[in-house]
Amino acid sequence: MPEVPVERLRKAYDPQELGCTTSAEVEPLETIIGQERAVRALRFGLGIKDPGFNIYAAGLPGTGRTTAVERFLEEIAKDKPVPNDLCYVYNFRDSYRPDALSLPAGRARKFQADTQALVEAAQREVRRAFESDEYAVNREETARGFQRQRNGLFSQLTKRAREHGFGLQSSPLGLVTVPLGDGRPLNDEELQSLSAEERDALTEKRDRVQGEIKATLRQARIVEKEATDALGKLDQEVALYVLGPLIEDVQDGYRECPEVVRYLEQVQEDMLENLSQFSPQQQEEPSTPRMGRETRSLRKYEANVLVDNSDLDGAPVITELNPTYNNLFGRIDQEPQFGTLLTDFTMIREGALHRANGGYLVLPAAEVLRNALSWDSLKRSLRNQEVMVEEAAERLGYMATRSLRPEPTPLDVKVVLIGDSSMYQLLYTLDPDFGELFKVKADFDVHMDRNDEHVQNYVSFVCALCREENLRHLDSLALAEVIEYGSRMAGDQEKLSTKFGAIADVLREANYYAQRDDAPYVSDVHVKRAIDERFYRSSLVRDRIQEMIDRGTIMIDVTGDTVGQVNGLSVFGLGDITFGQPSRITASISLGREGLIDIEREANLGGPMHTKGVMILSGYLAQKYAQDKPLSLSARLAFEQSYGGVEGDSASSTELYAMLSALSGLPIKQGIAVTGSVNQKGEVQAIGGVNEKIEGFFAVCQARGLSGEQGVLIPESNVPNLMLKEEVVQAVEQGRFHIWSVSSIEEGIEILTGVKAGLLQADGTFEEGT
Repeated sequence: MPEVPVERLRKAYDPQELGCTTSAEVEPLETIIGQERAVRALRFGLGIKDPGFNIYAAGLPGTGRTTAVERFLEEIAKDKPVPNDLCYVYNFRDSYRPDALSLPAGRARKFQADTQALVEAAQREVRRAFESDEYAVNREETARGFQRQRNGLFSQLTKRAREHGFGLQSSPLGLVTVPLGDGRPLNDEELQSLSAEERDALTEKRDRVQGEIKATLRQARIVEKEATDALGKLDQEVALYVLGPLIEDVQDGYRECPEVVRYLEQVQEDMLENLSQFSPQQQEEPSTPRMGRETRSLRKYEANVLVDNSDLDGAPVITELNPTYNNLFGRIDQEPQFGTLLTDFTMIREGALHRANGGYLVLPAAEVLRNALSWDSLKRSLRNQEVMVEEAAERLGYMATRSLRPEPTPLDVKVVLIGDSSMYQLLYTLDPDFGELFKVKADFDVHMDRNDEHVQNYVSFVCALCREENLRHLDSLALAEVIEYGSRMAGDQEKLSTKFGAIADVLREANYYAQRDDAPYVSDVHVKRAIDERFYRSSLVRDRIQEMIDRGTIMIDVTGDTVGQVNGLSVFGLGDITFGQPSRITASISLGREGLIDIEREANLGGPMHTKGVMILSGYLAQKYAQDKPLSLSARLAFEQSYGGVEGDSASSTELYAMLSALSGLPIKQGIAVTGSVNQKGEVQAIGGVNEKIEGFFAVCQARGLSGEQGVLIPESNVPNLMLKEEVVQAVEQGRFHIWSVSSIEEGIEILTGVKAGLLQADGTFEEGT
């Protein structure tokens, strides 16, 4: 049977093919590597303007999805227009609903400064105008004129009262009529001495005088109101004379923004209606934020800038790694005052959607779903194409006190969710809104073809990382080692891994060792050491298992022949590393009708895939050996010294070899370990983790001493996946270790037993000696 040639055990890369001696000689990476499918999806999703074509970037962590998407978006965003700034201003019609103003990029801060300067100038100039001598003279003249009218009314009233024999006196209750006699007030005795007819006449005259008093007081109130209106008009004329030019100066800078011009007109009207706030007494009081229509603080004339795009060169690209409700949609701050919490429009704070408006927003899908309200509110904003700043408690309906409800702002943003494929499938299946709002899927692959273009991209990635993080550049041998490591991570000789996060970590560690050695460049020795050290730091469990095998605690034979016993290979995953270890698989056969019994399944330790693999063995045995008579046997399969769950079908061929050995009585060479799944036709199928499995058994044999007869039996379809460590390749090259590939059970059993498998003859028997 064929032994795998040494040159097929690892696909080395010739450094001469790089065309450079160090990574410093190439151009740094500026594109996404090996993700043509994802790039096409991104270009489409970002190019189409119709609503709902947001993007879900799917792929495994470590493939550089977030970094690649950000860089891709930044390149596209450079050619896009800079979006407008956003600020909130006071709503003079309803102070609980602040108005949103959109200004050209870079103008919001200037507008804020202009409004602050306007308030300061208004305070100064209005106070100066009201303190001027000219204003004092005009006000005194106006007041004197109305005072003369009032005095005239009361003089006429006094004269009329005397004509009727009454005098007028002021009291806390108003004007009081006093009867007169000989020009003086009558006392009580004189009033009592009057006859009844005289008292009736006096009462009648008093009633007429009281009527005239009421009429005069009405006229006096009219005069006072006219005086107040005239003085107020005078104040407004004086204030308008001062404020008009100030307001116009600000308006002249924003004629292209009709909303700003209208807002400044409202500011002027409100200032004229509330001139008392410019009085010296008001200015000496600290300006504090208040809520309600009675607000008189000069702070209400200022602008609250939420988004300032003055520093942008294109559309914004915002990545929010903590997409809480407030971080996404903004919040309304509050401050304590006199034992209560108060707020106003100046305390409205922006969220990531505000900053990304007119551009692109990148969000981790898992974090968005993990934060309460974020997902539903994001869908609502995308569906309604507006973003609203709203208290979370009010969003839930728990708000007991009245708060601000700022005007929603129009939303024009492309959202890119970063997540894995399983989450995409769940959202698409369980959330009917998801498919309508995220119509573009950008699928990031974990592998790419190992061709010249992608190899050069690998080198460019190394160059970019070294420049960006100020690392030592790699020489050609180190670059070749990185390329081979990329193929090993991909588990394929013709592929390269796109898990650039892990590759970047190896480069950083290699730079550390090069720095310790004071080497000008990172060499292949440093890269190999970084790879080995990363594995060593996490391999404590693996070393303890190896130690138990060496001491015989876990029984593994690597020499001799045994019936019904085969060394199977399994892979252990510890999160950051995976490693292979051999496991003894045994089969016992006896007469009976129980058939094939999987001890792992009976003990509830076998997973569904493992159970399926064992059941396939029954199908193979029935087809192979029960064509002319029933197959009656009792067979038991077990993973010896296995105390955890067993899953996967990669040991099904191993179990079948153990059964065939037990049935035939032919011993199996214990120096050969086996991996591979099998179908009912007896064909050996590919499995995963082939490199780790081979290296795991090699380590056991190496610890016991390589005899030259040991090796591993793998499926022929797994040969392209071989990227073995160099020490394994050297051992095979020296004939101290072997790797065979088989495509059928017949080929495998011949290698394991040294006996020809034989073919089924027409009479239902097999050849002699098979």
